[in-house]
Amino acid sequence: MLGRRVVFVDGARTPFGRARPDGLFAHSRADDLAVVVIRELLRRNPDLPPHLVGEVALAATSQVGDQGLTLGRTVALLAGLPQQVPGYAIDRMCAGAMTATTQVAAQIAVGSIDVAIAGGVEHMGHHPLGAGADPNPRFVAEKLVDADALVMGATAENLHDRYPALTRERADAYGVASQRRYEAARLAGRIDADIVPVAVRDPERGWGLATADEPPRPGTSLADIADLPTPFRPGGRVTAATSSPLTDGATACLLAAEDVALQLGLAPRMRMLSFAYAGVDPAVMGVGPVPATHRALHQAGLTIEDIDAIEVNEAFAVQVLALLDELGIPDDAPSVNPDGGAIAVGHPLAASGVRLMVQLARRFEADPSLRYGLTTMCVGLGQGGTVVWENPHHPDYGQSGPTTTETETDR
Repeated sequence: MLGRRVVFVDGARTPFGRARPDGLFAHSRADDLAVVVIRELLRRNPDLPPHLVGEVALAATSQVGDQGLTLGRTVALLAGLPQQVPGYAIDRMCAGAMTATTQVAAQIAVGSIDVAIAGGVEHMGHHPLGAGADPNPRFVAEKLVDADALVMGATAENLHDRYPALTRERADAYGVASQRRYEAARLAGRIDADIVPVAVRDPERGWGLATADEPPRPGTSLADIADLPTPFRPGGRVTAATSSPLTDGATACLLAAEDVALQLGLAPRMRMLSFAYAGVDPAVMGVGPVPATHRALHQAGLTIEDIDAIEVNEAFAVQVLALLDELGIPDDAPSVNPDGGAIAVGHPLAASGVRLMVQLARRFEADPSLRYGLTTMCVGLGQGGTVVWENPHHPDYGQSGPTTTETETDR
C-alpha cells in the first residue's frame, strides 16, 4: 500500500447464531451486537485513548430497522466513544466488513486519520437477504444480468454447470471437512479466543449468556448428507451441507498507522499489504475471489507461491473449490481454513470479512513461520474481494519480499 503502514491491532466477534425465531439472537438488536464487540476492543486495548479513534465504519447488507440509521455513527455513540468520533455505514453485501476495513485503512495510509474501528453486523433473522428490496426490472428485461444472479444458491449451481471438475462429491467432502476442522479447533480452544460473550434475553427463559457459535454440526459425515435435497434446483448439487447457514452476528477490528500503534504500546497482529475488489458475471458470483486475488497479489508484488495462509469465506463449497482450482491448491491443503469456515460457523453477510481477518491474525501469532496470508471472499451480484497481509511475528517482517514484473494485462 502507498503511504503509511497500516496494521491490524485487534479484532473480535460475537458468537454466531442461527437466523430463526428460536435462534441465539432472536430477541437481540443488531446494533447492540455491534456495540458489544466495539466495547470489547476498547476494553482489550486500554492504552488507546478513545478520542484518537478517527473513524468508525460499520457494514450491513440490509440497512433498515435495527441495522439502519448510519450504523458507524449510532453504534459509536452507543458504545461510549466520544461525540467527536465520526462514523458511517457501508454496503458491499458479503464483503461489507472487508470493505469497511480497507476503506479506513486507506484513510490511515494517506494520513487523514491515525486509528479506526471497522466491522459489520447482520441479523438475518430480522432482515432476510433481499427482504423489502425492489430490484430494477430492467436487469432482467434488458438481459443485463441473468435472473439467477439474484439467488445466491442458484449462482452456486451455475458454477457446478460451468466447471465439470467441481462435482457434488468434492463439494460434499469439503463441507464435511469444514465441520470437522471447526470442531477440532473448538476443542483445542482456538475458537473461544475470537469470541466476545453476549448477554441475551428470551421472553420465556429470561436472561442468558451467549458464549459459543450455534450453527456448527459436529460429527457430520458423508453418509449423513448424501441424500440431502437440493433446494436451489431439482436434481441439483448444492445442499444445506455445502452452503453457509443463515446467521446473525457482528464483528469489529481496530486498525492504526504502525508508528502510532507502536507509540501507544499497541502490538500489531498483521500489516495490510494490499487489497483489491473485482467484478465478475453475477450469474457465477462465486468466482469473484479469483480476479480479486490475482489483482491484490500483483499489487503486493507477490505470487500465490508466497502465500502461507489463506482464509476464504465458505459461502458455498463449490465457490471455494473454484478458487482452489484456479490457484492450483489441493482441496485439503492445510494452509486453507484449517479451523473450518462459514459452512460450519455461519455467514452473517456483512460481518464475515472481519471474521476471516481475526482467524488469520490468530494463525499468524501461533506460527511465526507464516509470513504472508490473505483473506478473500465472493460477493453477491458478481464481485470478489481480497486483502493481503504480512505477519509481524515473522523474522523477516517489514523487509523487501518477493517481487513480480507480471502486469494486469498479462493475466
